[in-house]
Amino acid sequence: MLCIEEKGTFHMNFDEVKWVDFQDVKDERGRLTAIEGNSHIPFEIKRIFYVHQVVPGIDRGGHAHIDTDQVITAVHGGLQVDISDGKSVRTYQMDDPGKGLYVPRMFWIRLYDFSPGGVCLVFANTLYNMKQSHRTWASYLDARELPFIPAPGTVS
Repeated sequence: MLCIEEKGTFHMNFDEVKWVDFQDVKDERGRLTAIEGNSHIPFEIKRIFYVHQVVPGIDRGGHAHIDTDQVITAVHGGLQVDISDGKSVRTYQMDDPGKGLYVPRMFWIRLYDFSPGGVCLVFANTLYNMKQSHRTWASYLDARELPFIPAPGTVS
């Protein structure tokens, strides 16, 4: 991805947000899904975390990582994911544990509408560093040098 880490110079393309297929084996005994870094995941995995027991009606995410690429998957149940470049928003339905959504750095991510018992698993190419993320919509738009528009999931 062409993404220069200076204010206003992020060149982003929604075509780089894409579905990735995991190794998914189904037979009469059930289903086994294998996930390997630098194979199914297009980077070396440095961190794995999961989001679960989400209170109904509460959003998760709500930030953009400056230097972190991620693959998001629903390992149980489902959820909605909004991805924004600060100008437009695309919504993805997550409900197949045999695939994940690759989200490059500097896209705003909103996770919401978790099904009861839904579990979202995320693979990242960096260790967690809160200082390497834009935690507010205003900060994100400022870094992208974009005019204000309402954040995904808010009413204008």
